[in-house]
Amino acid sequence: MEINFCLSCGHALETRVIDDIARRACPACAFVHWGNYSIGVGALIAKEGRILLVRRAQDPGKGYWTNPGGYIEQLESIDKTIVREVQEECGITARVKGVVALRDQPRAIHNVYIAFAMEYVSGEPVPDNVEVDRAGFFSLEEMEAMNVAPFTRWLVDVALNGKTEGLLVDPVLPAPSMAGYGLFRV
Repeated sequence: MEINFCLSCGHALETRVIDDIARRACPACAFVHWGNYSIGVGALIAKEGRILLVRRAQDPGKGYWTNPGGYIEQLESIDKTIVREVQEECGITARVKGVVALRDQPRAIHNVYIAFAMEYVSGEPVPDNVEVDRAGFFSLEEMEAMNVAPFTRWLVDVALNGKTEGLLVDPVLPAPSMAGYGLFRV
């Protein structure tokens, strides 16, 4: 589907070549439609050598066991998103430690997925019975007999066998202040 009207001012868009790519742009203001993107986040939470997994109750992925996660909201930082998603999907409170993996999926809606290593804080896994219908901490042996999504199997390997801590949350904002930014560093 092509975008026809400016999301800033409502004027009819035209097609212009910008950076050697035909893009929809507004002749009345500075708006350029750069494309369709979504940003997903996922949590890798270990407790006593077991990984938190949830079973998807809806498509995409209905019936598969995955790590908890979801999509960011427009005005929500990614680190707040993953804390919220884990709490909503399975009632676990966890704290972000760092970014440990990225997935890039160029397609009609280009998806970037950010996997966070998280520290378990509290709670028992209880599914929300909307997005997920089961939740729990599982060992690698238990996962062998489960319908774990292939990407989640890869993420579990990253969580358990990764060689670095990944990109760590940097709580010190640079001067001048960049309030609202989420910064991560090696």
